[in-house]
Amino acid sequence: MAVDTKKEQERDELHRAIWAIADELRGAVDGWDFKNYVLGTMFYRYISENITAYINQGEIEAGNKDFDYAKMSDKDAETARQGLVEEKGFFILPSELFSNVIKKCDDDENLNETLERVFRHIEDSAKGSESESDFAGLFDDFDVNSNKLGSTVAKRNDKLAKLLHGVADMNLGDVKNHDIDAFGDAYEYLMTMYASNAGKSGGEFFTPADVSELLTRLGTVGKKEINKVYDPACGSGSLLLKAEKVLGKEAIRNGFFGQEINITTYNLCRINMFLHDVGFDKFDIACEDTLTSPQHWDDEPFELIVSNPPYSIKWEGDSNPLLINDPRFSPAGVLAPKSKADMAFIMHSLSWLAPNGAAAIVCFPGIMYRGGAEQKIRKYLVDNNYVDCIIQLPNNLFFGTSIATCIMVMKRGKIDNKTLFIDATNECVKVTNNNKLTEDNIKKIVDTYANREEIKHFSHLANYEEVVDNDYNLSVTTYVEAEDTREKIDIVKLNAEIKEIVAREQVLRGEIDKIIADIEGGN
Repeated sequence: MAVDTKKEQERDELHRAIWAIADELRGAVDGWDFKNYVLGTMFYRYISENITAYINQGEIEAGNKDFDYAKMSDKDAETARQGLVEEKGFFILPSELFSNVIKKCDDDENLNETLERVFRHIEDSAKGSESESDFAGLFDDFDVNSNKLGSTVAKRNDKLAKLLHGVADMNLGDVKNHDIDAFGDAYEYLMTMYASNAGKSGGEFFTPADVSELLTRLGTVGKKEINKVYDPACGSGSLLLKAEKVLGKEAIRNGFFGQEINITTYNLCRINMFLHDVGFDKFDIACEDTLTSPQHWDDEPFELIVSNPPYSIKWEGDSNPLLINDPRFSPAGVLAPKSKADMAFIMHSLSWLAPNGAAAIVCFPGIMYRGGAEQKIRKYLVDNNYVDCIIQLPNNLFFGTSIATCIMVMKRGKIDNKTLFIDATNECVKVTNNNKLTEDNIKKIVDTYANREEIKHFSHLANYEEVVDNDYNLSVTTYVEAEDTREKIDIVKLNAEIKEIVAREQVLRGEIDKIIADIEGGN
């Protein structure tokens, strides 16, 4: 128990340190821009400590007990460059390590140029190697010359120095001890902090941890390990990494795959991978439009797909004649509407799914009952027995939007021809402005799903014919009757009470008339 308390104390201390930097820089930099600076600096510190610890450990094991890479000359270090790039994916000269740059940062009149050079050297070190795509452009959103940091070079450098010191003061533990997962935790805290304050501009990049946990557990029921995890709209990668937390690092054999259209968020996602100690050879994140330019075509299908794609965005749809023949969309015989791409993400995910895999996807509820093309796609999914479960979630779970959402769980190798519907609208607790799923809420939903259980007013296992009879409507409310919590009224008793009130009213009226007559008679 003491260990957990210590962990919580360290976590609180870390969160306070992040707030302190936020307060220091708040006036200068908008929340989301500021986040890029903090995460970029954390990433710089992380890879500096990571490579130093890696080299030191190798030397110490070889008998060189007092060795410290940070004290080595750049010239001597150069001899190890090639080997380190092959093993770690990148290289940093000793003089350019976070610990050495920060020693001189207060007196460095060209700190902005120093940092720009260091970041360029780190990215360049991976060029021409297997890790090039994982490092290219990683620091693009860290603009050391931005006017947002200050109107003069001196003011900007002052802010940059404070940023370096703030991140240096964070208690992130020994780089070799990933027990607290402090870097990853700091990242998640920052994202939550800004998503909750920045409304949609922040929330769209971030799926809250409780929803991520639920999706991952739904997608891994009965599994101890998976080949790899994939998210077609991966944002900053929080959903992908939840699989590691739920199953364990070794249980994801071939790593983390995703695609993200927004370049800033794509950079955050790659940084997030490194901060969670995922090696460059264990992740493959692409920056393209998933619906029109999908990557990972040639990869082995994925055993776990988890996603929270953007709701009802516009896409090319049938104005692009190539898409109707695209093997991802053509089986349904129709494309998702141009104004609502939701079903295109569903069809894409199904196409990338392994025969023994599961996809758990957060959906906008409208796609479950609307007619037209979306109904035809639902018909295709149901007729081919791909829909395993639909779960209605509580509203207000996501930052920046209060809408209720639902989850569709799909499988290619189902054991029955039935669809489970779960009404989880009340499975939450209120925390400040948002609702949150507790561990008990998540467990109840996952257990009901795993056991394909019928619970009155909560879940219903519908057979194929029932869904067809409902015109392929997949709304949970069509199948699960809500509990009537209104007070039951005794009509006979109520009528008697009304009769009594009317009689009393007659008596009062008579008395009032009498008083009025007396008054008028007195006049």
